[in-house]
Amino acid sequence: MYQGLVESAVTTVASERAAGPLVRPATDADLYAVAEIERRSFSQPWPIGAFERFLDAPAFLVAVDRAPGTAGSVIGYVVADMVPNHSQPLGHVKDLAVHPDRRNGGVGRQLLQRAIIALGAGGITTVKLEVRESNDTARHLYRSEGFVHRRTIPGYYDDGEHALVMFRSP
Repeated sequence: MYQGLVESAVTTVASERAAGPLVRPATDADLYAVAEIERRSFSQPWPIGAFERFLDAPAFLVAVDRAPGTAGSVIGYVVADMVPNHSQPLGHVKDLAVHPDRRNGGVGRQLLQRAIIALGAGGITTVKLEVRESNDTARHLYRSEGFVHRRTIPGYYDDGEHALVMFRSP
């Protein structure tokens, strides 16, 4: 149902910025690269099976390099879906990571923006996410994209670190 809307929204916006990576819906063929980026990015990485379960999510997107010699390589991803929330579904950014060699170049921002667009194509206007309290880089990105800290979940992560729950509304 959402796949066509997502592809249209993502392709249209991505084609406007041909200089950056191509952002498109993830496929089975992307899962090993996604899992490798996840492993290199997080101390408690998701297993590849977790990503498989989200292949039909409204916004499981990958950023693919267009540079000569590396064209086609997955350099980042975002996983976002919808969760029930009373009468209006809520978008939920579950995971976002960029390959360590490609960080600080705007890829994470581009993925987050495209995920919000894809969720919006499905009628989602409010999006939430959880972020480690210590992850200043991610918190800065989310704040700059309109996310606001609404509450803290003590001990959310396995190592006992707190999660900040952030929301973005129109």
